[in-house]
Formats: sequence, structure tokens, C-alpha cells
Amino acid sequence: MKKLLFVFIMASLVLAACGGGAPAATDAPASTEPIVIRVWGHQAPAFNEANQKMFDDFMKADPNVIIKYETFPWDVFIQTIQTSLPAGNTADVILIPGGYTCRYASGGQLLEVPANVMTLDQAKGIFYDAPLGGQTCDGKLYGFPAEYNLEYGGAYVNPALFEAAGIAYPPKWENWDAVVADATKMTTIGSDGVMTVAGMHYTNSDQLFTYFLAGILEQGGNYFADDGKHFNFNSPEAVATIQKLMDMAQKDKIVDPIIFNADSEWVGDSFAQGHNAIGVLGSWYAGDAKIGYPDLVFDYVSLPPMMGSEHKFVSVGGWGYVVGKSTKNPEIAWKLASFLGANEANVLYFNSHSATIPAMKSVAADPKYVEAVPFASAVLPILDAGAYQGNLTDPDQLAYEIIYPTILDAIQGNQTAEEAANSINEAANAMVDAAQ
Repeated sequence: MKKLLFVFIMASLVLAACGGGAPAATDAPASTEPIVIRVWGHQAPAFNEANQKMFDDFMKADPNVIIKYETFPWDVFIQTIQTSLPAGNTADVILIPGGYTCRYASGGQLLEVPANVMTLDQAKGIFYDAPLGGQTCDGKLYGFPAEYNLEYGGAYVNPALFEAAGIAYPPKWENWDAVVADATKMTTIGSDGVMTVAGMHYTNSDQLFTYFLAGILEQGGNYFADDGKHFNFNSPEAVATIQKLMDMAQKDKIVDPIIFNADSEWVGDSFAQGHNAIGVLGSWYAGDAKIGYPDLVFDYVSLPPMMGSEHKFVSVGGWGYVVGKSTKNPEIAWKLASFLGANEANVLYFNSHSATIPAMKSVAADPKYVEAVPFASAVLPILDAGAYQGNLTDPDQLAYEIIYPTILDAIQGNQTAEEAANSINEAANAMVDAAQ
């Protein structure tokens, strides 16, 4: 998702590795010649620093292996894997973004995880369903999830704005109506009629996409059609969710969607500048906020379900370690991939250093992780409620070219909920048909 465009930097949260582990990988064949293993990743300082530390540890334990780590800016990285993987000219190990693994596994460009490294049944006991789903294709395991991509269930809150409005802090909302009630009290309109502080900013691209899907699920609906490929985005549950998103702006008036959206007053920067009291955004942003706005005082708190009584949501999965089919050293490549993504001590170090949500259940439950990344405690209790989003054909096109702009247009008053749902349904299914 687009949050992957942001650098995950929290260099101060360096945590020393501790004991534990997953099923051992196959030992490397004896050889006197150095074995060079290439690894690809995107340019994210905390990711890169954490991985380099683990590479150094791996090479120290196995001096016959030389790891060459190559990183790319986001756009270049995506273009590189899109062209190199099909051509069979790629790195041995790739830290690949969630949602991309099955695209290449189905095309035969990735290796399945060997059973003696980890079976799918073993993985199900180690990782949460949502991130593991991003590395599982047609019932086969193709990689190890490094983190849990989460854009749901939490919000940034500004204590100064709560205090000024006379609202109890920190908030402990029992339901969504309570959230909206507090947001209404903290919304500020200037003398010129222009909104200067949004009580709650939820009209960002990732959030409208995430909460649209979650709203359908929270009501017991399903956004896939019966064939599992096409969509059912004009269901009563879909229409009701869009209407709820519209009502918060048009009736409750807790946000002005013309001013506050993905292109104007983006939620993270807007919150940091005191322009919204409740910023609905993934927990990953806390690391950026601490670096970019060192004087900002904030908390990250849990949000109740928006359309039901229980949390139900989906995730793109998250970044994960996979092995390219073109590798000439598959045993060493899988040994490294499992060292990075399936060794509990290393996973704890990576998630703590990068301030990411763990994909590994034992790490999420580790007090050392919570101590290193305290704001994550707001969403850790709901991780079991998440599922993988499924095969969306082209997740970026669906999220950013179809769902987000259409729902924002409805929130801005240019479409009804029914019209928006029908438009999304038609465009999304046309996307599926065009890809077949």
C-alpha cells in the first residue's frame, strides 16, 4: 500500500537479539569457494540497518558466504522486480512487498519454501493469518512475512486538543458513535467558515480503502463474488459503509473532505501540525512522527469497530522474504531467508528496530517488543481478527484509482452512496476482466 512509500525510521529503537527460533533450515553444502548471495530490498533506513546487522551476524557464523545487499527507491524497486523476476535475472533473496508474492509465485518465478525449512502447517502456528496470507499461494508457502501491514484499528490523538475541549483523555471509546461525539466537540471552524481543525481525519486514501472493506466485513458481508475473482461492491453492506463515511462529513461535519484528503492536508502531516484531533492512520507512522516532529506530543489509541460489534478487517499482508527461482544456491538462500524471517530473535530485532507490527505471534506477545514500540500496544489485541485481503487482481489500481477517488467524491457530495457503490463495482470488475 502507499504507506510503503514512507520510510520506516526509528533508529533509536535498537534492540539486542535474544534467544528462540523457528524450524532450522537446511545446512549449506561444504565448499571452499565463497558463495555470493544477492539480496534485494527497498531503500528504508530502519529496514536496511536491521537487515545489515543480521547479514553481518549470518556471515560471521558462516564466513564462506558473502551477502551483497542491493536497495532501490520504491518506484525503481517495483519496476526492477516486475522486469527482472519474469526474466529470471534477480537476486537470490528478495524482501518483497505484501500483495506481490503470489503474482510471481503463480508465474513460476519464486521457489516454494522447502518442507525441511518450514511447512505451511508450521507457519500457521507461528505467524498471524493476515501477513501469512500474503506469502501463501494456492495452499503453498512461498516466503516468511517480516511485518504486519495494518491501516485499521488505531488513531493518533492530540492531548492538547482534548484538554482544550474538556474531553476525558486518553479516550476509551466504547463504540464508533462515541468517537464521532468527541470529534464533533474538537472540530474548529474559522470566522470565514473554513474548517481549521478536523475533529477526525479519516478521508485519506489508505483509510477509505481499508475501512470500506472492513465495514463490509463488520456487517457480515463479503466483497468477493461467488467465483472468488470478481467483486460484490454494490451490496447493501457496501452501500451502508459508504453512507456512514459520507454522514460523518456531511451530517456530523467532523471533517471537510475538500480540505482534508490524500492530496491536501494529508492525515499524518495535518495531525502533526495540529490540524486534526484524531488522525486515523496506521501505527507505522509513529516512527516517522517521532523523527520528523520531535516536539510533537501524541498517543496512539485503539478505535472500536465502525460498522459492527467486532473487529473484522483485511490487510495487504506486509513485507516478506522470498527466494527467486533463478538462484544457483537455493539451500543457502533459504537458510538466509529463514534466518531473517523465521528466527524469533532476529524477527524481534527487526520489528523493534523498524517499529513495525510483528507478523510473528510470539514477538507480538514479547514484553521486550512492547517496551521498544509502546504505541503498538493499541492494536496488538486485534491482530487475530485480521485476514489477508485476497487476490484483488491489481491492489494498487483497486485502492487508489477506483475505491478511494469514488468514495471521496461521494463524501464531497457529488454522488449518492448507491451511485458510488455501483461505480466501484463496475470499475473493479472491469479491471478483473481486463486482466484475464
